[in-house]
Amino acid sequence: MLLGIDIGTSIIKAALFDESGTERAASSERMQLLSAPLGWSELDGEAVWTVTTRVIRALFADGQVSPADVRGIGVTGVMVGAWLVDAEGELVRPPILWNDARAQSLVDRIREREPDLFSRVFSHSGSMMQLGCTLPVLAWLKENEPQALKRARRVICAKDFIRFRLTGEFATDESEAAMAPGSAAMRAFHVDQARLLGVEEEMQLLAPVRPATALAGHVTAAAAQATGLRTGTPVAVGTGDTGACVLGAGCHRPGQAVSVLGTTCLNGVLFDRPVFEPRDLGLLFILPEQRWMKTMVNVAGTTVLDWCLQTLCPDVAAGANPYETLARLAESSPAGAHGVVFVPYLSASGVIAPHIEPRARAGFHGLAPHHTRADMVRAIYEGIAFAIRDCYEAIGGTAGAIRLSGGGARSPFWSQMIADVTGYVVEIPSGTQFGAKGAALCAAVAIGDHASLEEACAATFTAERRHEPMVSQAYEAGYRRFKTGSAAALGVLTDIAS
Repeated sequence: MLLGIDIGTSIIKAALFDESGTERAASSERMQLLSAPLGWSELDGEAVWTVTTRVIRALFADGQVSPADVRGIGVTGVMVGAWLVDAEGELVRPPILWNDARAQSLVDRIREREPDLFSRVFSHSGSMMQLGCTLPVLAWLKENEPQALKRARRVICAKDFIRFRLTGEFATDESEAAMAPGSAAMRAFHVDQARLLGVEEEMQLLAPVRPATALAGHVTAAAAQATGLRTGTPVAVGTGDTGACVLGAGCHRPGQAVSVLGTTCLNGVLFDRPVFEPRDLGLLFILPEQRWMKTMVNVAGTTVLDWCLQTLCPDVAAGANPYETLARLAESSPAGAHGVVFVPYLSASGVIAPHIEPRARAGFHGLAPHHTRADMVRAIYEGIAFAIRDCYEAIGGTAGAIRLSGGGARSPFWSQMIADVTGYVVEIPSGTQFGAKGAALCAAVAIGDHASLEEACAATFTAERRHEPMVSQAYEAGYRRFKTGSAAALGVLTDIAS
């Protein structure tokens, strides 16, 4: 058995997988963010460790699997942010998470003297820097909490903290280093990025960068006592949560595509080289073994369905199985929704891919008196599918099939629609714990079960469903209407939003 551990923003998961990659047991427990000022996002780091020990122990509670059966462990988790650990291995302050925005004013001040800051960062990292990335958070700590930095021996990320608690060894992987921000081409931290943000000296606090499939260490006696694991069990370095989910969905070959249709909608294509086009747009994730994934993220995914249920369909929301009922309502309207199109920029922050416009807002277009609620609901599903196609057209590259996961993938109706709209086969991977599985596959390579992650992904992937695209003139016409509506939302209609 292989154990994968996944440290999320609000939930911690662990799962066991057999040699075929089949999920044999899983457990999870929710976490609460600490109460903090507006724009801050922090966790109780010691509580994260305690909950992690509980979810690991829960895997063995029924006696079906023994800790002695676990041959290797991989860890993944939310990326970047800052977990400050002192010389005794204790946390200096509550961990700061990826979605923290406290560095906004500091970054604004840097941009006053470096107006092209984000573009310069992108030229090395291939990603638009987020405020919760490690280096801007370090810069904020240097300015506002210098004593905390003086006490710190290392500044690491979520998975690296849990791995440290398991093994007593500090390390990070290439995905974290590049997203810090660092260098996507070098797959490492980069002094020029640190210099831009004024934290060149603080780079000494960053952990050594190691490959995700390297052996990081072994479970210590103290960690074994806390978790119930066997002392000496090998632990792999692991990788960030995005890369782990991609691996868990069975993707490692260049040209493969992945969409995660959850609260937001992530769309990415794998490459065997760093891709910096289109410039100043999207994120470039480092995957293990010389792979890169160019990614566009729609800020509004299944949250649009939540809004639809609450606003347009409260009767459906109050009933049993609301999402299944909503899909049936949408299906009662034909492809093309009788000419109604929905631009799904339903976010207070506008849209970030494949365009950047914080003032963009969602909207229905083409409504007439004869249209029904079913047409509007269908247009919402189609609008998100059109936005997915828009992202893939911006990324470029070849995609023989899209591996679709996330809550939206549970809908066969929506999955088929995405296939028809994009023109790509849509495959739904078997399983549920893709992040934990990706971490476990890193462990499989680390202990020699597989020669590479490409081999491991191919050997352990099975599809729950496969949706072949069917040509639809209604969708082609709908996509043209969507592009017109999108252009308006990004252009003249921003005056209304502002």
